[in-house]
Amino acid sequence: MGSLTPSILSPEFSDIFRTHRDTDGVMPFDRFMELALYHPQFGYYRRSRTRVGRGEDTDFYTASTSGPVFGELVAAAVVTLLGDRDPKDFTFIEIGAEPAGGIMKAVNHPFKLASTRYLGDPLDLNGPCVVFSNELFDAQPFRRMVRRAGGWRELGVALRGDRLVEVERTPPPSDPELPADVPENYRIDVPLAAGRLAATIAGEPWTGLFIAFDYGKSWLELSRHTPNGTARAYHRHTLSGDLLDRPGEQDLTCHICWDWLAAALRDGGFTEPAIESQEAFFVRHASRYLEAALHSEAARFSPRKHSLMQLLHPAHLGQKFQVLHASRDEVQNSP
Repeated sequence: MGSLTPSILSPEFSDIFRTHRDTDGVMPFDRFMELALYHPQFGYYRRSRTRVGRGEDTDFYTASTSGPVFGELVAAAVVTLLGDRDPKDFTFIEIGAEPAGGIMKAVNHPFKLASTRYLGDPLDLNGPCVVFSNELFDAQPFRRMVRRAGGWRELGVALRGDRLVEVERTPPPSDPELPADVPENYRIDVPLAAGRLAATIAGEPWTGLFIAFDYGKSWLELSRHTPNGTARAYHRHTLSGDLLDRPGEQDLTCHICWDWLAAALRDGGFTEPAIESQEAFFVRHASRYLEAALHSEAARFSPRKHSLMQLLHPAHLGQKFQVLHASRDEVQNSP
């Protein structure tokens, strides 16, 4: 058994939990996370509220919080990555944008069209596209495993009275194979759904660029070098390890596995995916934009320059986030 969590559930989520738990009363963590984040009425990402920003009522901020500068940088990098291809032939599609959001909304972009797919919308990806996401994959449900007495146990969730508790049970056959020589109590938060989402995106009939900004690690790092796992919760800009607290009111996330996203793209016929830090990605692929922006702001410290520093500086977002990108010129035929 795991440790008790002091949170008292709302009656609404208690009813939801009882409806979706297994016959033994336990719910795998990924199912709990799916309900906590995406339940149609009570899920965190379904509530009509502002989640992203720097205000007291928001929970976290991302690169998109920097205003149009982020969209301008992405557009400049895309033009470089397209090479000889005309950006006017491509539709820029952002998957997972906040309602009424989208990084190209206030940008004079070079694309044929800029559109968004909110969480839960059909993907509907066709023709020449630039498919973009910012912190989409880290918000996908994940399973949780812990090493106990020479074997692996799966961490699930159960309801005890009006409180949620963490419990352990025998895991299903593991895919990927979990390591057998890690220390006792080693935890792995297994982001399988993120890889499945990448495969779904790659399976749509579109050509062009795939670009994902997120934070993640290799499977080697997740399975060997993060003994406490990578799961965390965010509420009002406060990081927490209490994943069972306030279901529907706090964000849940973990590091994605870049290896699995890259494999999904390869299987979908994309070129060999590249993974770069956010800083390196922009410096390498948006250098002309950066040179012009820094030159125009050389004599003063403006809000625009401040945004650029936050996006690029290693102490801010420059090294915290990575970028995976790959391209595809032809859609693979279904077997």
